[in-house]
Amino acid sequence: MSHPFGRALPAVLSLLALGAGLSLPARAADAPAPARTEASPEQLRDRLADRLKDDSSTLKVTPPPRDVKTANPVDLRARKAAKPAAAASAAKTAIPWSYAGEGAPDRWGQLQPEFRQCAIGTRQSPIDLRDTIKVDQEKIQFDYHASNFSVVDNGHTIQVNVAPGNAIQIMGRRYELAQFHFHRPSEERINGRQYDMVAHLVHKDADGRLAVIAVLLERGQDQALIQTVWNYLPLERGDTYEAPVQIDLTQLLPKDRAYFSYMGSLTVPPCTEGVLWMVFRQPVPVSTQQISVFSRLYPMNARPLQAQSGRLIKESN
Repeated sequence: MSHPFGRALPAVLSLLALGAGLSLPARAADAPAPARTEASPEQLRDRLADRLKDDSSTLKVTPPPRDVKTANPVDLRARKAAKPAAAASAAKTAIPWSYAGEGAPDRWGQLQPEFRQCAIGTRQSPIDLRDTIKVDQEKIQFDYHASNFSVVDNGHTIQVNVAPGNAIQIMGRRYELAQFHFHRPSEERINGRQYDMVAHLVHKDADGRLAVIAVLLERGQDQALIQTVWNYLPLERGDTYEAPVQIDLTQLLPKDRAYFSYMGSLTVPPCTEGVLWMVFRQPVPVSTQQISVFSRLYPMNARPLQAQSGRLIKESN
């Protein structure tokens, strides 16, 4: 087996031979240097071999550097900034839905993929309730009772979450009350007439199907249940106020329970269709002051009318 430095030996021998043939001029104070005899290649090889055997003389050979790619500091900074920049870009492009400006109703369908139904749906709400057919509609059975509640200012409306146990029965199905909220002015119209406000009572059955009851509100006398809700309005948007009292939603219903019915959608994104709508024909009075309280928070939060698209609209006899 050859010595690991065997391949480098010829070059080393050449350097030693060159060094052996050179002489430096003697200093004046020194004795004349003895004459040098030129060493043969065999002698140089032997000398080098002796040095390699000497443990006190260690020849260190540095291996060639590996091909390591060093990241450019500018690239590292760019990489670190990539995530925040992407997040900032996404936040900038995610326009929240609203009732005016860039997030207005006519743009809801373009704001997010899951909102497409707002633009392409053919059974959207609200609509103008006209050209109805009068029939003996089934009476809505109400199972409402005094319940705990909380009030939420969700940034789009005032929403009231009621404790479980309130429900309606219609067309052989039981729908549990999920929440109710308000719009100003009313979203739905009756033969072109729009009301001051409307309350939407949102219900859901065991299969996830939705049924919404609309109670139209017009200017008149104080309404007791609405005043109770207003008493516990949160001070900040996004906050929830757990009320220390109870409400009974039967207090919000009109005396005349005749109603319009049709199939539509949610009136806010994602504008889900397949919603059973029941709109009471008789409005409920609320005071000017009660309307003003809501108007200070949400002066306009009503979606524009949508195309009727030939839908059947029933009206109670």
